[in-house]
Amino acid sequence: MKAAYYCGNEKFDIRPGTQEALIPGMVRVKIAYCGVCGTDVHIYHGKMDQRVQIPQIIGHEVAGVIEEVAPDVAEFKKGDHVAIRPLQPGLEDAADNGQLHIGKNLKFIGIDSPGGMQTYWNVPAYTLHLLPEDMPLHIGALIEPLAVACHDVRLSELKAGENVVVLGGGPIGVLIALIAQYKNASVLLSEPNINRAQMAKSLGINVVNPNLDDLVSAVEVFSHGAMADVVFEVAGVIPTVEIMTQLARARGRIIMVAIHGVKREIDLFRFFWRELKLIGVRVYEPEDFDEAIQIAASGNLPLEELITSISPLEKISEVFKAIDENPAGIKYLLKVD
Repeated sequence: MKAAYYCGNEKFDIRPGTQEALIPGMVRVKIAYCGVCGTDVHIYHGKMDQRVQIPQIIGHEVAGVIEEVAPDVAEFKKGDHVAIRPLQPGLEDAADNGQLHIGKNLKFIGIDSPGGMQTYWNVPAYTLHLLPEDMPLHIGALIEPLAVACHDVRLSELKAGENVVVLGGGPIGVLIALIAQYKNASVLLSEPNINRAQMAKSLGINVVNPNLDDLVSAVEVFSHGAMADVVFEVAGVIPTVEIMTQLARARGRIIMVAIHGVKREIDLFRFFWRELKLIGVRVYEPEDFDEAIQIAASGNLPLEELITSISPLEKISEVFKAIDENPAGIKYLLKVD
C-alpha cells in the first residue's frame, strides 16, 4: 500500500500507508483515480496548514472499487464501483436547520481527516455512491466536482430557457455552464484567460473575454436586452463581485459559488432597486451525487475533454507544479492504482 503525504512547504512524500482495520459502518475502497481540487492546491500552498494534520494524506475527488465491507454493511459488496461523497456531518446543531451537509460540526474527509491519495481508503458506507460498472473509473473521479455543479444549479432554481451568466471559467465554472446547458438554459461564460476561454468554446459554450469586451454590453446582446435570470459568481475576485449585480435582470438570482476569504463590498442598492436575490451554495447533498452520476452516464457531457492529464501517484509533485504553471488546465487526475 502506498500513499502521498502532504508534508508542508509545497512538498509531498510517497511512502507506505497504514491499512487500518475496518470498524462497523466502514468500507475499504481500493482507489483507482483521485482528482486534484482547488482546495488541494490551497493546501499545497500552505494556506490551510492550521487545519490539516501534517503530514497528511489529502484528496477527495475519487473513484475506486470496494475491497472489503464491515460485517454490518449490507448495501455494498466487494467489487462494487463507487464514488465517494467526502462529508462527515457530525452532531447536529440547532442552528443547522436540518442542513447537515453544511452543519456546524461538519468535517470534510480528505481535509480534516485522511483523504484518497492512497491505495486503500477506509470510509463510512454512507459516503458511497454506486457507479455503473461500464463507467470508466477516471470519469468516476469527476463525479465529485460534477456534483458541486449540480448542487449549485439546483439551488439556483434554474428553469429551461433562462439566460445564465457564469463568471469564471475554471473547472467548476465550466461544469456549471455545461450543466446549465444540459438543462436547456442559454449560457454565457465570462473568462479572461485566453486558453481557458478557447477550451470552453471548444466544448460548445458561448464565451466572452471581459478584458476585451464590455461585459454588461455583451450580456445585453446575448440576452436580447433581458439580462441574466441567473448569475453564477465563480471567480472569487473583486471585479466579478463588482459587476455581478449589473448583469442580473429584475428579480434575478445571483449565486455565490466562489470562496471569498475576506469581506467584499457589494452593491446593495442594486439588490433593493431590482429586487435581486443572493444565494450562497456550498458542497453538495446525496441527490446531487445521484444526479451527477446519471448525467455522466448519459454521455451527454464532454467529460473526457475536461481532463488535462492523468499521472501516476508518484508524480504528484510534478502535477502540482504543472497546475501552478498552467492555470489554463482544467482537471488533473492521479492514477493511484
